[in-house]
Amino acid sequence: MSQYYVYIMTGKNNTVLYTGVTSDLKKRAYDHRCKTVEGFTKQYNLTKLVYYDVLSDPLEAIRREKQIKAGRRARKIDLVNGFNPSWVDLYEKL
Repeated sequence: MSQYYVYIMTGKNNTVLYTGVTSDLKKRAYDHRCKTVEGFTKQYNLTKLVYYDVLSDPLEAIRREKQIKAGRRARKIDLVNGFNPSWVDLYEKL
């Protein structure tokens, strides 16, 4: 069964947040960490994985990503705080 992930990346100071969706979280987080893909996370040096959710339906994962992206910053912070209160990098635990 396939898995899909909605995730949030941030930088060293936890000031900028990026929300994304992928079917291979370890590879995607690695791409962000190593800055192998041009874009927002590379520009703002977002290398720390602080939140992820696992879903089985790709359309549900995309819907959840859009829902998180559309929400206020405070809600994203609450989401991370509930999942990862210390805001540690979860990449090594994947």
